[in-house]
Amino acid sequence: MSSGGDNEATTPTIEEVIRGRRTIHNFTTEVPPFEQIEKAIELASWAPNHRHTEPWRFHHLGPETISAVVDLNARLVAEKKGPAAGEAKRERWSTIPGWLVVTSALSPDDAELEKEDYAACCCAIQNLSLYLWSVGIGVKWTTGAVTRHPDFYRLLNVDPATRQTVGVLWYGYAANVAQQKRQPVGEILTRLP
Repeated sequence: MSSGGDNEATTPTIEEVIRGRRTIHNFTTEVPPFEQIEKAIELASWAPNHRHTEPWRFHHLGPETISAVVDLNARLVAEKKGPAAGEAKRERWSTIPGWLVVTSALSPDDAELEKEDYAACCCAIQNLSLYLWSVGIGVKWTTGAVTRHPDFYRLLNVDPATRQTVGVLWYGYAANVAQQKRQPVGEILTRLP
């Protein structure tokens, strides 16, 4: 992100990053440098987390794993909606330049901790997304059915008895950015005596 005029790069304010960030649905083919992703993950790890559990794990997918996930998803979609839908999904998912998967620790004996850990991972994803947006990289956080499939966990080498998928994060440079509005604060705030 840079200001116009003198062509000098400026760092956007946190307010500009928060208001400007959008979910990116269409990316260019260019893959952002992995160093930016590593920095985003490091910043993500500063999210609040009760009891300092640091429950998040980030799984960066390489070409072979991406291809296997795309195949799995295309198969699942084809089984539910037919072969044409499966191939359309394969074509769409094959255009995504970068992939991260975020998982959270499961705590079968402590439902409260498990909920807190999941929420902490959501905060970490927001940290990651905001940092990446501040350097011109967009993200889409997706949680489709494939992310809960046993074969998905197998592809990630993750034990579904100990970890759950919080989401797949697609990242890259935005091909376009949608404009949005939000409700006024008066519509979403209740002040109590």
